[in-house]
Amino acid sequence: MNEITIPYHLAIPSIICIVGLLAILFYRNKLFKKNRTFWTAVTVFLVFYLFIVGGATYDDIYYQYEANRLDLNKDGLFSTDEQTAELNEVMKNLTNDVGRNFSFITGFIFAFIISGIVYIFGRLFFNSKSERQDK
Repeated sequence: MNEITIPYHLAIPSIICIVGLLAILFYRNKLFKKNRTFWTAVTVFLVFYLFIVGGATYDDIYYQYEANRLDLNKDGLFSTDEQTAELNEVMKNLTNDVGRNFSFITGFIFAFIISGIVYIFGRLFFNSKSERQDK
């Protein structure tokens, strides 16, 4: 049986997002007083990026676990006795990993676009709200 390897190119961004979200949560009163729209957009970015990259990390580890579970004689190789439809499906999921491996790049782009939209709408909303209060 092979050890389950942690995909560091996915795990490290996930950990950074968690630490960033915890820091924002801890210092939220101080941060959100100064520039509420910016920190809301940063929080949205970190949450979306965490879901994308964290989900890919989970899937990668889960597929490795499933492959190891189906290795009946625990030698790390699959003999003809171990070849089943379930094993073929698990191996297909495990080896078709381009989407998971590039999720740290595509997730960054997607989360940046979404957080940019949140920032723009937040600026429009807060600017129009302050203009209405000035009149």
